[in-house]
Amino acid sequence: MTAALPHKLFAEFIGTFFLTFTICLTTTFFSILSGETSAAFPIAAVLMLMIYSLGHISGAHFNPAVTLSIWMGEKINKKNALLYLVIQTIAGIIGALCSIIIYYGEFQTTSFRLVSLLEYHNFISIMLSEYIFTFALVFVIFNVAISEKTTGNNYFGIAIASVVFTGILTVGTVSMASFNPAVSISLVVVGKLKLKEILWLHITPQILGAITAMYAYNFIEGNN
Repeated sequence: MTAALPHKLFAEFIGTFFLTFTICLTTTFFSILSGETSAAFPIAAVLMLMIYSLGHISGAHFNPAVTLSIWMGEKINKKNALLYLVIQTIAGIIGALCSIIIYYGEFQTTSFRLVSLLEYHNFISIMLSEYIFTFALVFVIFNVAISEKTTGNNYFGIAIASVVFTGILTVGTVSMASFNPAVSISLVVVGKLKLKEILWLHITPQILGAITAMYAYNFIEGNN
């Protein structure tokens, strides 16, 4: 039985909240043991858990770029896609705010400053990192969670989370490995990134990567 729209939206909120909340805690406030555990592990783990928990309700997008590509691929209607985008963005902001509340003391006493992604890497490196791994993320999602040929598989959550895990370990020091507009916005809220920079260094390549991944999937599917 298909879930009602309010249930789908609530599922998207929960999944996006836990994803952004975990990312903000581990990358901004360093809640993990420094030097002993990579942030990639808890981030990939919470994403995988939320996908398996809520995928049957909302499709487990938790990412505006994913929702946009799925809408363009005609797998979700325009109204639902727009509401997904809104709820994912709100969830990302609330997830970031909750991380600040939990680490309020550290946020007040530590000298936080907005970080420019361009301090250590050029814009081509950053944009290419976000584009390539957003492409990989959406391409994998279409193949393991959207395609009728892989319906009913038990590995879709592991496959999707593995892309994020790999991306964080590979280009995390270059672009902060967002691959998700809601995540990028949450990092702005906690003072980790600059809003004017993420619009073109993160969100633009993320959207382009998601769209081209959808077309790549359609091309491959059309020849099988």
